[in-house]
Amino acid sequence: MGTIFGPINSRRFGSSLGIDLSPALKQCNFDCLYCELAPSATVSKQKNIVDVKTIIDELKSHLNEHIDIITLTANGEPTLYPYLDELIDGIDKIKGSTKTLILTNSATLSNEKVFNSLLKLDQVKLSLDAISEDIFKKIDRPHTNIDISNLVTKVIKFSQIFKGKLFIEILFVYGINDSKSEVKKLNDVLNKINCQRIDLGTIDRPPAYPVSAISYKELYEISLMFDNTLPIHIASRVHAQPNNSYYSDDEIINTLDKRPLTMQDIDLLFDEDSKKRLHLLINKKKIVMKSNANLEFLVPFNNMKRKKEKIG
Repeated sequence: MGTIFGPINSRRFGSSLGIDLSPALKQCNFDCLYCELAPSATVSKQKNIVDVKTIIDELKSHLNEHIDIITLTANGEPTLYPYLDELIDGIDKIKGSTKTLILTNSATLSNEKVFNSLLKLDQVKLSLDAISEDIFKKIDRPHTNIDISNLVTKVIKFSQIFKGKLFIEILFVYGINDSKSEVKKLNDVLNKINCQRIDLGTIDRPPAYPVSAISYKELYEISLMFDNTLPIHIASRVHAQPNNSYYSDDEIINTLDKRPLTMQDIDLLFDEDSKKRLHLLINKKKIVMKSNANLEFLVPFNNMKRKKEKIG
C-alpha cells in the first residue's frame, strides 16, 4: 500500500503532498471520540512499519515544484513511526524549497528523540483538546500513562524552542470540552504558548463514537471567550449554517477588534446589508487585511496601529 497521497489544496497550508506513515492500519496512542477512523485499541509503538527508503523513493516520484508543503501524517499518530528522525533527514535532502509539516496529537513530545526530531521541521501542528484530566481522557481516550499536565508542559516548552511555524488545533465536541470553564483553562494555557495560529474546529466527518459537533455559531461564540491577543482562527466551516445577522458600522469594527475574521467567516455571520457596510469600511481604510500563515484576516485599522505602537 502506497504512503504518498495528494496533492491536496489546503486553504491553511497551500498545495500539500501527504505521507501516511501507517498506511495499512490505524496505529495510534489516542482513540479519540471524534476520530474519522474506526475505534481501535491504543498502542505505544508501531508494529506495522514502512521502511524509510520506500517512503523516500515514493516521495521522489511525486514531488514537484508546485508542491508547497510535505505533510507527515498517519492512520493514527505519525510520531509513533520509529524512524521519524531518519525520514525527516531524508526528506530535507530532496525537498528543495518545499516546506515540511507534521500533524500530531502532542503526546509523544515527552519522548526526547521525538521532541528533537520535530524541531527539524518547518511547520508543526499540535492538537490540544482539553486541559482537565477527566475531560482529556474522555475526549481523546489516551494510551496508559499519558498525562495531560506533562503533555501541556512539553507543548509550552516546544513552543518556546521551535524556530518554525507552530499551529495549535482544538477540536470541540458537543457537551464534552465546550464548557466555559474548560475554555478558560485552554485560554490560560494558550497564553503561555508561542504559536502562529490557533485553529478552532469541530466534527465535520462521521465520528468513531456517537458524539456530535457544535454549530459554527457556537464555535464563533467560543472564539470570543479567548483573549483577543491570541491568534484564533475558526477552521471548521463544513456543513456550517449561516447566521446572517445585522451589524452596524460600530458593531463591525468592535467585532473585528475582538476577533479578526476571514471573508468566509463574514459570509456566514453577516447579512447582505452588513457585508455592504463592511466593504465601505474597507474602501475607507477603516478595515484592513492582515496576512497570517496563508490566511487573510479583516482587522480594524486602529487595531493594527495600536499593535505597531506597542512594538515601537
